[in-house]
Amino acid sequence: MAVALVALFMAMGGSAYALVVTSGSIKNNTIRSVDVRNHSLSGKDVRGNGIGGRAIKESTLSAVPSAFLAHGSARFAVVNAAGQQVRGRNTTAVSRTGPGRYQAIFETNIRGCAYFATIGGPTAAAPPDNGQITVSSLASNVNGVDIRTTGANGNAANKPFHLVVLC
Repeated sequence: MAVALVALFMAMGGSAYALVVTSGSIKNNTIRSVDVRNHSLSGKDVRGNGIGGRAIKESTLSAVPSAFLAHGSARFAVVNAAGQQVRGRNTTAVSRTGPGRYQAIFETNIRGCAYFATIGGPTAAAPPDNGQITVSSLASNVNGVDIRTTGANGNAANKPFHLVVLC
């Protein structure tokens, strides 16, 4: 009779029983990345400093709001009087288009940004003589800045300069 009751109980209840895993039943440092479903963890699920730098895909991170000024230095160009970029960051092209006229093209739309420029040599040599510099958006390209330099007399003159774009 006991065997018949066990057989009946198994037939009625099925042969599969659920296994419930709780945090109390997991030993420390036993969960591996293959044990976790992608996109199932959030920041509150991981202890502070629990994930190393190599585990983070940096290209998916956005700028930290308080890092505005640091991010602003992500776009700049130092250009000699001939219109050649000596150094820079995130530029795709820099050229002289005429006497005292230059264009700097960046890798992204900078139309809503602020442009700051100053006449200045690209090396440790003495600063160039007096002059003026003006900047504005490049009408033909949303990624560009139009730069114009003049000599002390106000006439167009080729001058080296430094340009920073803050967005």
